[in-house]
Parts: sequence; structure tokens; C-alpha cells
Amino acid sequence: MREGAAMITLILLGLLVGVILALTGAGGGILAVPLLVFVMGLEVAEAGPVGLLAVGLAASLGAVMGLRDGIVRYKAALLVAAAGMLCSPIGLWAAQRLPNRPLMGIFALVLMYVAWLTWRRTLASPTGRPALMAKPAPCQLDVNRGKLNWTGPCAWALTLSGLVAGGLSGLLGVGGGFVLVPALQRYTNVTAQSVLATSLAVIALISAAGVATSSATGHLDWLIATPFCLGALAGMLLGRAAAGRLSGPNLQRGFALVSAVVAVAMLLRAVL
Repeated sequence: MREGAAMITLILLGLLVGVILALTGAGGGILAVPLLVFVMGLEVAEAGPVGLLAVGLAASLGAVMGLRDGIVRYKAALLVAAAGMLCSPIGLWAAQRLPNRPLMGIFALVLMYVAWLTWRRTLASPTGRPALMAKPAPCQLDVNRGKLNWTGPCAWALTLSGLVAGGLSGLLGVGGGFVLVPALQRYTNVTAQSVLATSLAVIALISAAGVATSSATGHLDWLIATPFCLGALAGMLLGRAAAGRLSGPNLQRGFALVSAVVAVAMLLRAVL
């Protein structure tokens, strides 16, 4: 009976993660680990690989939908993901060697930063880029060709974003969307829908590297991961179907507030 209840709980938690990931492109990954820690009683290092697998699978589904709609900037996604894959195993290696309390503290601080960043993004212009930003994005979309104009600053900005996202992905078991979405908004002038779809494609690829490493080293609990991932995939489908009606500044602010509360709770648990 307890096993059945635990499986249902994992499915529901995964469902929530998938829905948030579909709506925000960032939140699902960053909330997956705290949910597993507080509800299922896992340590951060144990929850990380499970969350990473679920987020990666859900993001893959979202990326396939984006490719079908022709809104994924696949060259940019491949560049960012390649950089992220270099750092993801390093972050995972560090996570398996850090004690739980410091790792939880690091996660709480990152989550608090994500909450602040998400809230600030609700004050952005309709294009998704901060209204006060004067400089043009280094990666400009050529409307006639429908492709990005590749320059040195453009390639470097996207590569750096991938390195940061990959390292945090392995260390904390997150997809890195909270880095990728604002980075793509800042460094490119593509539409918000394209930013979200491209971010999901990168998350899927980076997560694959981390999951492969954790699985090979025996740090992935498949009994927990399987129902959680099934829920996340279902949540991605539901979230994508509801994205047009639910997305917007109010949803982002709600996610920011929830993230801030969870971050404080994790920080208190780490220090007390």
C-alpha cells in the first residue's frame, strides 16, 4: 500500500514539474529537486539525477513539438548544448562529493536568484527583452533568410551560457532553463515562442549527458525515476495545451513567489 501511494505521489510531482516546464521553460527543472527533497525525503545528490532525467524527457517532448512547428533555432541549440555537455559531468562529479547541507544551501541560493530573475523578467518589454536594454542583441535574426547572423560575439555569448547551464545542470540536477531562457532573450532577437522551444531543445541535450553519466556511475534510482518521469511527460503535454491561455506575467510572478518560498525553506533546512 505504501509503495502504491509513493508511486502515485511521484507521478503527481512529475506532472507538476512537466506543466511548469511547459509554461515557463525554466521552472520545472529548478523545482523538481526541492519537490523530491521535501515530499519524498531524498537528499539533493539523490534527487538530482531523477529530476534531471524527468526534465530532460519532458523537454525532449517539448522540443519535438517546437521542431514540428519550425520555431527551434537548432544551430544555436546545438552550440549551447555542446558547451553544456562539457560541464555537466563535472557538475555531477562535484555533486556526488559535496555534503548534503552545503549542496542544499547552494541550491537554495540559486533558486532565490531564479525567483528574482523571473520577477524582473515580468517587467520586460513585450519582446521579452528588458525595456531598459539599449544595446541590440549580438545574435540578430535575418528576417529574409529566417536564420541568425553568426558573429564572434554571438557565438561566444551562447557558448558561455551553455557552459554555465551545463555546470549547474550536473551539480544541482536542473535542466538549466533558468539560465538559458534569459540568455536567449538577452543575446538574440527571436520571438518568445522560439526562445522557449530552443531552450527546451538545449535542456534535452544537456540533460542527456548528465543522465548518461549518473546512470553509468549507479547514482540514478530507476524505481523513483520511472513514475516521476511518466508524470513529467504527461505534464508537458498538458502544459503545452494550456500554454496559450495560462502563460503571461501573472504566471511568471506566481512562479517567482513560489520559488522564493521554497528557496527560503531549503536554506533554513540547510543551516538548522
